Amino acid sequence: MSKTAENGIKEIDPGMVARRARLSTLAKAPAARLLALWNAWLGNGDLPTHEVLRPPEIGTVMVRGRAGATGAPFNLGEMTVTRATVRLPGGAVGHGHVQGRDKDAALAAALIDALSEAGQAAALEAAILSLLRVEAEAERRSRAAKAAATKGEVFTMVRGESA
Repeated sequence: MSKTAENGIKEIDPGMVARRARLSTLAKAPAARLLALWNAWLGNGDLPTHEVLRPPEIGTVMVRGRAGATGAPFNLGEMTVTRATVRLPGGAVGHGHVQGRDKDAALAAALIDALSEAGQAAALEAAILSLLRVEAEAERRSRAAKAAATKGEVFTMVRGESA
């Protein structure tokens, strides 16, 4: 959480910023790719010992948008998501939210978050999260390039008035 310093300015906890980025990356990742990287990280090993606090459950969330990213917010529609929460034996709790209906991906995201909170953040960042971020950025650039290729320019010529 953020805390207020003596000078009255709120300080942001760097751990919270890292966790937000981690959860965002996991939530936006394609489920199949997330599971492939998770299984590769596990190798042939079993899942880490954990207690399921919230089993994977499917629901919907309202997606909101803004016209031009600056206008008044409006409800765009609903999106299906799956969430899960786990606790490791050491007490670290992990949350996972993923797009769609993939319960295994939600559980994997929760375990990645919990393991990161339990001190394995650097290893998971290198093996899973950084790859997902690079792939997401490549996809974003690809979409932007396709959109730019369809962009049209309109010029208006003004006729001069003769006096």
